[in-house]
Amino acid sequence: MKKILITFVLIIAAVTVNGESDVIPEKSAAEIESPSADEQFTASDLFEKNHVVGFYGNPNSKVMGVLGRFSKEKLAEMLREKAAEYDKVNGDKGVIPAIYIVYGTCQPLGEINFVKDEVIESYIKFAYENGFLVYIDHQIGKYKVTEAVERILPFLKHSNVHLAIDVEWRTRRPMKEIGSITADELNAAQKTMQDYMLLNNIKGKRQLVFHQFHKKMVRNITKVKSDYDPVMLVHSTSGWGKPGIKIATHERNAKVVNIPYKAFKLWMHYSNKRGVHFDRPIMKPEEVLALSPQPGLILYQ
Repeated sequence: MKKILITFVLIIAAVTVNGESDVIPEKSAAEIESPSADEQFTASDLFEKNHVVGFYGNPNSKVMGVLGRFSKEKLAEMLREKAAEYDKVNGDKGVIPAIYIVYGTCQPLGEINFVKDEVIESYIKFAYENGFLVYIDHQIGKYKVTEAVERILPFLKHSNVHLAIDVEWRTRRPMKEIGSITADELNAAQKTMQDYMLLNNIKGKRQLVFHQFHKKMVRNITKVKSDYDPVMLVHSTSGWGKPGIKIATHERNAKVVNIPYKAFKLWMHYSNKRGVHFDRPIMKPEEVLALSPQPGLILYQ
């Protein structure tokens, strides 16, 4: 079976035992040429060679997703199991696990409540030590899209971090209306991220994910550009419900060919209480991978 994430650490050293030196043999050419974890996390062909499977949520909320329901250690165990399910059915591609954190949550009147930075940093460190990616999400609220992106840009100092915005919550009336942004705003967000990366010498490619389940959420979406290198824009199909509804949403998003990288989010069962959503039934990995285009990023909320 393929490994979930292969990381080679090359060490050439002399070990002295009883006054004699034993030299560790030189590594093979294949080992020397193998990319480091940092390079894999930010590779331009990350989605060509891998699927990314992530758990979504807020560390302070059990309702917002699976992330807030378990300790980091239990989360890692479950995430590896879910990644292994995809590893069995995704052919020659690898699987990279990920932790997707809603850092800025929209409140009444569009205000934003942030998870403490030290909590975010602890997840980033834990994820890096386990070979996981991290996505830092901002729900925007009443603020400019560029302001939301600027708030999360500093986390890019970590090689395993990518960014996300949730345009559903770009509103002053959360839970009462579906928020939205324009193509120009999304392009400006990418430009802001591009400028920051170049100015601060941020290595590799970094993703900017945005979610969509309703056509109004990104106005004039055909005018969105995807050439703000080294930014990789990822168009994520969101929304909960029956598989047929979710597939139809993905098929609509698939028509937005100017944004080639796609993602897909699934909603795990947590509670039957009113207002707590989940997919009925949740799609199997082979069903997710049968989507066209096939999503490179697969999230579980």
